Amino acid sequence: MANRLALFDCDGTLADSQAAICASMEGAFEDVGRRAPARGDIRRIVGLSLFEAMRVLVPEGDEALHMGLVERYKDRFRTMRQNGLLEEPLFDGIAGVLTQLDEAGWLLGVATGKSKRGLDGLLHTHGMSALFVTLQTADGHPSKPHPAMVEAAMAEAGAAPETTIVIGDTSFDMVMARSAAAHALGVAWGYHDPAELLRAGAQAVADRPQDIPTILESMI
Repeated sequence: MANRLALFDCDGTLADSQAAICASMEGAFEDVGRRAPARGDIRRIVGLSLFEAMRVLVPEGDEALHMGLVERYKDRFRTMRQNGLLEEPLFDGIAGVLTQLDEAGWLLGVATGKSKRGLDGLLHTHGMSALFVTLQTADGHPSKPHPAMVEAAMAEAGAAPETTIVIGDTSFDMVMARSAAAHALGVAWGYHDPAELLRAGAQAVADRPQDIPTILESMI
């Protein structure tokens, strides 16, 4: 049997990054002289690659504007990190769940719209880097919901679609999982509501991080 892979989204699933994301996005728009989107609209695009997120937030903009916003966002985020102001706390219970899954023989991975630098920094901060066998980021793949990140993670981990479960908080994660023929588990503590996750293909939605291990075992 192929290896069992639990492939987690990051922002909104493992970590509550919304404050840092919203502040960086608001700063980016300020830097280019545009009014920032509402925070609810910003949370809606968490999980997409930065360029795709800017296209969604400013549909009337051209490529130059979108790329400019991406660079300004990166600058703002980087400055927050350098100044010690970056806060990306893990959701309560997540650390214990990851350890529990690892001890139960699950391989762990991440598929995220973050950059590799951003993901590496978050995992290092929380001392979790060694837990994951595969890290897929926006640097080397099309934006979610394209299935490329899931397919690459499965190949790297020696998993198959039927032994892979994508765990995420957005409809982008659910569509990505189903497009790769993998299982899809939504989480209720992130940035899209549970009903939307179910419509997008989630086979179940975990109400708390502590529910994840039991649900995963029931799915495979």
